[in-house]
Amino acid sequence: MSLSIIIPALNEAAHITATLENLQPLRRRGAEVIVADGGSTDATVSLAQNTADRVIAAERGRARQMNAGAAVAQGEILCFLHADTRLPENADGLMIGGLSRSRRSWGRFDVDIAGRHPMLKVIATMMNWRSRLTGIATGDQALFITRSLFEAAGHFPDIPLMEDIALSRQLKVYSRPLCIAHRLTTSGRRWEQQGLWRTVLLMWRLRLAYWLGADPRELAARYVRQQP
Repeated sequence: MSLSIIIPALNEAAHITATLENLQPLRRRGAEVIVADGGSTDATVSLAQNTADRVIAAERGRARQMNAGAAVAQGEILCFLHADTRLPENADGLMIGGLSRSRRSWGRFDVDIAGRHPMLKVIATMMNWRSRLTGIATGDQALFITRSLFEAAGHFPDIPLMEDIALSRQLKVYSRPLCIAHRLTTSGRRWEQQGLWRTVLLMWRLRLAYWLGADPRELAARYVRQQP
């Protein structure tokens, strides 16, 4: 099965080069890498053009950017990767082989969070346990899906926040996810810049509100208002 890795990006010049360099071994083994840019005003696009197969302009919004990348992707498996996240070295084999052996059609990776604060390891462990318990994957965990299931599930919903959780809920109608224990590494910048416990509590409140039926647009506005 062929693999396409889709990276939504917006002003990620500080991280995009390292992320794409990490994917070069996968490209040499046949994976396609697509950057879906949401209107960056820094050097993101020019940097990505050197080491991605395609860089496309997309309407701003993570869900819209990921859907736009999926629309032009050639792979039978679609992996949605944040611009500050690095996959394990053999991620392509883990995804393709794992889906084949498990006979499932979607999954995600366990996560490590890079950063100085010692509690980031605890938060990563909690994220992994929560995901295994609930069957819900978040964008930090590099959600991957067969194209056929992505189409059947209706793509990412056009909402400004919680698009990964909303899609996971839809995918669970078909099966629980394949949970790959090999860990990817995502940046801890959000927790370190905004305050670790402040960020954890904010995300818990937003997710609870979402589960209780709050409008994702209002949650996105609340998230922006809470930024320092």
